[in-house]
Amino acid sequence: VPVLFKQALENTATEEGKSVSLRCELTKADATVVWKKGEATLQASAKYEMKQKGTVAELVIHNAEPEDA
Repeated sequence: VPVLFKQALENTATEEGKSVSLRCELTKADATVVWKKGEATLQASAKYEMKQKGTVAELVIHNAEPEDA
């Protein structure tokens, strides 16, 4: 059975320099999630924090900049 999105990402706004959180919900717990910006795969770093608990995957972008849109 393929993994599907139960809740897709929503557009989120934040102020420059603040943190922003993007969340999605999947149909299968602990499915592998790969976060991308365009063709580039994001890696965990001081800027990008990836979390996953059960069916909810979250990307936190710290110190958001216009280029993160």
